[in-house]
Amino acid sequence: MEAAAEPGTRSWLGGGSPLWGSPASSPDLGSRGRARPGPGPGPGSGPGSGPERAGTRIPGPAALGHSFRKVTLTKPTFCHLCSDFIWGLAGFLCDVCNFMSHEKCLKHVKTPCTSVAPSLVRVPVAHCFGPRGLYKRKFCAVCRKGLEAPALRCEVCELHVHPDCVPFACSDCRQCHQDGHRDHDTHHHHWREGNLPSSARCEVCRKACGSSDVLAGLRCEWCGIQAHSVCCAAVAPECTFGRLRTMILPPACVRLLSRNFSKMHCFRISESEPGEGDESVDGSAPAAGPAKDVLASESSKQTLKIFDGSDAVQRNHFRVISVPRLARSEEVLEAALRAFYIMEDPRDFELQALPSSVQTGDTGGQRKARSGGTLEEEGSRGPGTQEASPEAWTIRALPRPEEVLKIYPAWLKVGVAYVSLRVTPQSTARTVVLEVLPLLGRQAEGPESFQLVEVLMGSRQVQRTVLAEEELLLNRLRDIRKTSLRQMGQTRFYVAESRAVVPRVSLFVGGLPPGLSPQEYGNLLEEAVATKAGLVSLSHIYSSQGAVVLDVACFAEAERLYMLVRDTSVHGRPLTALVLPDVLHTKLPPDCCPLLVFVNPKSGGLKGRDLLCSFRKLLNPHQVFELTNGGPLPGFHVFSQVPCFRVLVCGGDGTVGWVLAALEEMRYRLACPEPSVAILPLGTGNDLGRVLRWGAGYSGEDPLSVLVSVDEADAVLMDRWTILLDGHEASSAENGLADMEPPKIVQMSNYCGIGIDAELSLDFHQAREEEPGKFTSRFHNKGVYVRVGLQKMNHSRSLHKEIRLQVEQQEVELPSIEGLIFINIPSWGSGADLWGSDSDSRFEKPRMDDGLLEVVGVTGVMHMGQVQGGLRSGIRIAQGSYFRVTLLKPTPVQVDGEPWVQAPGHMIISAASPKVHMLRKTKQKPKKAGTPKDTRADGVPAPEGDPK
Repeated sequence: MEAAAEPGTRSWLGGGSPLWGSPASSPDLGSRGRARPGPGPGPGSGPGSGPERAGTRIPGPAALGHSFRKVTLTKPTFCHLCSDFIWGLAGFLCDVCNFMSHEKCLKHVKTPCTSVAPSLVRVPVAHCFGPRGLYKRKFCAVCRKGLEAPALRCEVCELHVHPDCVPFACSDCRQCHQDGHRDHDTHHHHWREGNLPSSARCEVCRKACGSSDVLAGLRCEWCGIQAHSVCCAAVAPECTFGRLRTMILPPACVRLLSRNFSKMHCFRISESEPGEGDESVDGSAPAAGPAKDVLASESSKQTLKIFDGSDAVQRNHFRVISVPRLARSEEVLEAALRAFYIMEDPRDFELQALPSSVQTGDTGGQRKARSGGTLEEEGSRGPGTQEASPEAWTIRALPRPEEVLKIYPAWLKVGVAYVSLRVTPQSTARTVVLEVLPLLGRQAEGPESFQLVEVLMGSRQVQRTVLAEEELLLNRLRDIRKTSLRQMGQTRFYVAESRAVVPRVSLFVGGLPPGLSPQEYGNLLEEAVATKAGLVSLSHIYSSQGAVVLDVACFAEAERLYMLVRDTSVHGRPLTALVLPDVLHTKLPPDCCPLLVFVNPKSGGLKGRDLLCSFRKLLNPHQVFELTNGGPLPGFHVFSQVPCFRVLVCGGDGTVGWVLAALEEMRYRLACPEPSVAILPLGTGNDLGRVLRWGAGYSGEDPLSVLVSVDEADAVLMDRWTILLDGHEASSAENGLADMEPPKIVQMSNYCGIGIDAELSLDFHQAREEEPGKFTSRFHNKGVYVRVGLQKMNHSRSLHKEIRLQVEQQEVELPSIEGLIFINIPSWGSGADLWGSDSDSRFEKPRMDDGLLEVVGVTGVMHMGQVQGGLRSGIRIAQGSYFRVTLLKPTPVQVDGEPWVQAPGHMIISAASPKVHMLRKTKQKPKKAGTPKDTRADGVPAPEGDPK
């Protein structure tokens, strides 16, 4: 067995991006980076497929695996390197990935071809693709073409792909946590190519690097700096997280053992409904690549259906190529390989005809030409024609007596990127480990301490398999190629230490009955989901909220419980299951004050869904929580040991009250008992957001600017009030006994209304519950308020006769009113000043931190409308810190926008301690974010001269 060590300290600069221009970033460039002669078309090439016509392929080396040929341009085209217009009729096109370049730019190309990009990934991390959507002026990262039809976008990074390009996308998502396999000393930039704004400026040369015409330019997904692909070699490799560095939860400080969980589960991202073609071996689209409708535009062309292995045949996942009818078999084979982004020697492969009895699709016939010889995913739709169905072929790898296999040193700290070994029919996993250790400088250690790990780097899931010591490697490679040639290109072999990873998964379970003991919760879970006592333990119990956190000591058991809990109901309530990470608080930098983000996607204009995606990209997705998935408790539990953090609540006033109430209950369990809370108003009224200067409502501002404003905000105090509701029904005539309701405690931040304003809020709430789909805009919501108000215009219930009010143990006589309102902040009903600005010697000037509530009355709907129009103020009744209200009849009540009908009884309002810390937006506007460089990136002196 021969062995050769390859030099190079690392093959990828940072979790998903290469060190552009570094020889170590492409150690195998010498064998793959050459143009192969022959005119065979590949994906995205051919007549009518783009702005060029086929030309002759030029001799000479190509950059990073590209196969360039000179083409004649037939419509305006831009260079993918410099993004400038290509003047003249000639350009240079890569037959595989559609990279277009000036002749003068060829020698500067640093972007790897799609065919070799998977081999350059340093640490494979799967993507989290959300539902399909329309992304204007965006480009696919695989085929580099525009996203005109509904496409997919990663919820964690800025990767955009066609649905049928997903199987060929690199598993190069952001690395957001440690998973027990790696331990990096420094954090490097995570470069993502293209889809930059046209105004983007290069961090090095300060020239424009963005383009809306082609996929060009690079951007770090952590710190946000942007650069040309040529210039980024001059940027220091270490990433400092840029402008938001104090707010980001560093990946090195988060640990999550996620062996059996997808990234969607790890980041608590709601999985989209599986659409047409959303399932495959790695969760990718059914058509293995950019398969679009095609028909040979000339009678001299023929279309062929190509499969890349047995798995594709079984699933009917194919690509269609268009080749001349007189093409030689070598040209057809080369075109078939390029359709699957395979740039290996065609002499190592052959095409085998697929028997007609096995073919399972395409009864429609040939189609209109498009995208250089590919079909729609199923390849079987559309009207039939007189042409016959495409012929089906399977690419097979020829038997090889021996192979050269790359063995990566996993996360061992050695001085090589990988080593190459010659594998023979007698080579086993154990013999490979024996040969590799001396090449890695570990010859003094015994082979029993190491194991050979096979890693399938799928775009949606990275699967690791430990190989048995006696497994024959050559047979293993043949089986992989027989199953799928595409998977062979995404498979790596690592030699890793065989240290046992102690399984530990934290599983949050919500929706349980509140108020139970630990023993009762344990018995309940054992009965509902059959928890195993030796593997599962209750680590945290939140009895008042009906939730527990389980410590699971087995990956398989954790996966079973997660899937089972989500399909289980207890006492008629569905349970919630979340996989939670561990924050390593001792590793946090001294100046780090991470931001805990809560988003309610149902608030106001339903803009929370876009904000969720934006904040996951700008921050660490482990610090962003969706409130409809478990509420605020999981977020506070994850941050319970963080010594200093802040909170951002994206929602309406009711959402803010929900989070503040959860914070009040969790305060004694937090290492940071008084985190400051900022607001991004998404609701209808947003009175607290107005008082704290966050605006009347979110209207699409740049989320980055919002985070900068939170970082610059001032801390202020705000009173919180406790309302004790002790209601009881009138005595029954039959038995003379009172039907008592159990007392209930409610927390208040903004205001509490009794009477007409609560009745309007209740009617609005009921209308929204009946038809939630109609309440998608703030303007419509206010229109509903106006409508229900007009319906109550002549309504009178003489509230002052139905209630009694005591202030500081003193009875207060009420005037003739229809509504009684207790206000804590100088904003009510979408910004109205209910107390008024006139001075009054009887009362102190109201403040939201003075420990006093103001009591105001309104005489009806007309009076409320005049207050909101600024024509009148309310009737000032009292000011104090302790109130007792006696309700003589069932009366509508609302607290911070949450209404209900309260039974007769008592309401006691008193100050809750301590005061809550809020963040108020500074008056001066932060520096305008003209480019991400100004807002996210640290300034780096630009070197003189233009590196391009």
